[in-house]
Amino acid sequence: MTEFEQALVTGLSARPRSIAPKWFYDAEGSRLFERICELPEYYPTRTELALLDRHAPEIASRIGPRCEIVEFGAGAIRKLRVLLGALDRPARFVPIDISGEHLLEAATLLRRAHPALEVRPLVADFTRALALPPAAGPRIGFFPGSSIGNFDPPAAVELLRHFASLLGGGGLLIGVDRIKDPAALHAAYNDSAGVTAAFNLNLWARANREAGAGFDLAQWMHSAFYNAPLQRIEMHLVSRRAQRVTIAGTPFDFAEGASVHTENSYKYTVAGFQALARDAGLTPAACWSDGAQRFALHWLTPEPAAAPQR
Repeated sequence: MTEFEQALVTGLSARPRSIAPKWFYDAEGSRLFERICELPEYYPTRTELALLDRHAPEIASRIGPRCEIVEFGAGAIRKLRVLLGALDRPARFVPIDISGEHLLEAATLLRRAHPALEVRPLVADFTRALALPPAAGPRIGFFPGSSIGNFDPPAAVELLRHFASLLGGGGLLIGVDRIKDPAALHAAYNDSAGVTAAFNLNLWARANREAGAGFDLAQWMHSAFYNAPLQRIEMHLVSRRAQRVTIAGTPFDFAEGASVHTENSYKYTVAGFQALARDAGLTPAACWSDGAQRFALHWLTPEPAAAPQR
């Protein structure tokens, strides 16, 4: 049984049923996500890109010269490109992503555009133990796109601690979606072109391709809504009728209206995220946000070591 098949069987056997969002990102899922980023309703990407462009000199001054940038969940490496012109002689770029085909294509394009930059892509799950190459300079983390919102707050704290350990004392630049009008959030995750719905349903299409699951995609629908008490968008796949699906020899019965929880996307106030970072042992050192207060870039540094006791 593959890791993906095991994740499907485990997640569908649990109550409530859920599948981790990292499994969205096969080659097709990655392509669909890039389309989502271009949608008029989906504000996070263009807002974050504008913040990076506007504040690149200040961000670069905090990062410093001859750095090694490690991007977690790099995808198309689009946002790093905005910073490259402002950075002082970066030594190396290490993009990490679970979608290997998509990552390697993006790394090839980046090498062509920046032949002086060493690019060392790593196909891996960044939430797990990683073997990074020996650092080529001060190691800086980059985690854009508000992907931190996919993790429940306790898991987000553990992930930030994991990043801090990998970075060995370097800072972390992280994008975080802010709390806002639920109508804007609803529109962003229920676009009129149906691309987000296709992205969500591609999870079952992937299960059919890789696990022979036999999901009838026409009998499932995309559902996304803002859970205000928990300050998060939830995405689900909802069964349109009673049906049975078999995965790796295990049958699963779904009643009409039964749902499988496929993603959370937590939203934060600036103060709320800074408190979470402090819980992870990181110090909020700077924050940049847009005029409409939709999105924030946070610069986090390691907590200063305590002075020795005399």
